[in-house]
Amino acid sequence: MTSYRWTRVLAGVLLLLFSALWAVFVSRPNVVAIASPLDRLESTLLDARYTTFGPVAPVSDVVIVAIDDATLDSTQDNASDSRLLLANVVHAIADADPRALGLDIILADAGDPVTDNLLATALQRSDTVLAAAGRFAEDQEAADLARPVSVLRPQEVFLRSAKSGLVNLSTDATGTPRYLPAVFQTPQGVEPAFALLIASAFAEVEPTMTTGAVALGDNRTPLDIGFNLPLRLVGPTASIPTFSAVDVLTGQVSDALTGKAVLLGYTATAFGDRFPNPFDENVPGVEIMATAVSQLLGGETLRRDAGTRRIDTAAAVVLALLVTILIIALPLSSGVPLAIGALGLWLAAVWFAFSAGVWLSASIPLACASVPILAASSLRYFNEKRSAARGARALAALKQFQSPALAERIADDPAFLARPTEHRLSVFFVDLSAFTNLSEKLGPARTQDLLKQFHQITAQTVEANGGIVLNYMGDGALAIFGMAEGDANGPDEALRAGFDLMREIERLGPEMAKGLPVGCRIGLHQGDVVLSRLGGDRHQQVSVAGDTVNLASRLLEIAKDEGAALAVTDVLLGAAKHPPERPSDAVKTVDVRGRESTAQVHFWRASP
Repeated sequence: MTSYRWTRVLAGVLLLLFSALWAVFVSRPNVVAIASPLDRLESTLLDARYTTFGPVAPVSDVVIVAIDDATLDSTQDNASDSRLLLANVVHAIADADPRALGLDIILADAGDPVTDNLLATALQRSDTVLAAAGRFAEDQEAADLARPVSVLRPQEVFLRSAKSGLVNLSTDATGTPRYLPAVFQTPQGVEPAFALLIASAFAEVEPTMTTGAVALGDNRTPLDIGFNLPLRLVGPTASIPTFSAVDVLTGQVSDALTGKAVLLGYTATAFGDRFPNPFDENVPGVEIMATAVSQLLGGETLRRDAGTRRIDTAAAVVLALLVTILIIALPLSSGVPLAIGALGLWLAAVWFAFSAGVWLSASIPLACASVPILAASSLRYFNEKRSAARGARALAALKQFQSPALAERIADDPAFLARPTEHRLSVFFVDLSAFTNLSEKLGPARTQDLLKQFHQITAQTVEANGGIVLNYMGDGALAIFGMAEGDANGPDEALRAGFDLMREIERLGPEMAKGLPVGCRIGLHQGDVVLSRLGGDRHQQVSVAGDTVNLASRLLEIAKDEGAALAVTDVLLGAAKHPPERPSDAVKTVDVRGRESTAQVHFWRASP
């Protein structure tokens, strides 16, 4: 194997190693669930999957009571009246006998003691959960659990009547909620999330936590690393049944709340948190909480956990290696489309996995495969360009040792003449006349210059008439005509080349031979020949053999004996479509050395 091939192999191995390391590097943040530059892209691609498959139905056990604009219009906007309104709404909800009630409202401020006591009394009538909120350090590092540095809690008067849970959500760079921590590590200890407490109250069973899931009885909901619940957003605003608090106060929707998990929160203009989601730009925070409760009670879930993250990493590494191998092992024109196709197939699998509730990363395999595709394509382009340049140089060098037409044929088809083949060709022999005497008078240097010019003129004349020079033999040369498939003009081409070459060689006397006369002898014959390669595996040359070749070669001796410059068999003249440019000077039937049969030959002198 040449050093160039070893270089290509080494480059391929290094590229494979780079692809694998790149995939591991890109996948690492995903494996340990920490922030990554790819998070924004993943959010965009995740939203595209939401859009592709559309909204899903929440469980029927979760409803929302909204303190909306109509509700606030029914009371004056002050803290005392707001608490009184809450007390009245909570009493009305309790009258409907829900199984659980959650207030997505942080009652952290002290109000009028009388009103606060009225609200506390109302809270006692149901299995109620109040909202609390954690405050996190901006530079907080990744941890197994969400770790707020402090917690904003409801007033003590309310905590004596109800439980409280944290309502913090994890949002992406666009503000879309993606996770709800199921538990928090607060300064006071491990505390459950607001949504988990509501679901537990409704199910009347304590949650069971494992590394990868939370169970409420028979309902098992998958959790991600750090006990985070991936949110399966159900749809636009009001996808979860929502009732105005005004209608609850008037008793119009009591039946809709009976036996339900009811979440009470603000949806009025300029009140409460608002979040974008793939279906709506302005979803109330209470609806996000209701979505989480729906998931915990058996609704549509979204699985993203340590297992799916390992799949992401394995797919990224395999894809990175696969696309690299395809591009460096196959032609660029097929390797790149196959590599892109492999990436596309995996992304399609990722897309349809989402419809089954599995969140596989789309951004990681895209990033892990795209860079190796670019790198491998660049390497292949460079190598192919370099190979093309080497091939061009090799072809140029080959053309110096073979006829250009024959060299191009071999370059296009390296198996050309791997086995001998029979052809009907016109065979052309030429040599310089009186060369021994001429070289003695010219000396070695001028003789060499003359031969070089003779060979060059022969090649130019033969190739200009469609022939191929197979071999140079000192002061002679062998050429063939009619090599191209379907070429029936070989005899005419050979005749034209013969007359042209006689004239060109005559000009060598004044130009190259100190004015000494320079002439040639040419023999032409047509017939069946065998074309083949001669030589070993490492060095070969194209050769032509057969009786046709032998006769054409003997015509040089016959032409010398007859004092002619051009000797052409009657067979070749009979195959020509056009007569020669001038009539022959003589026609004779001659004996041919080494052959039993005679040959009829036409002779021309150099000058008419």
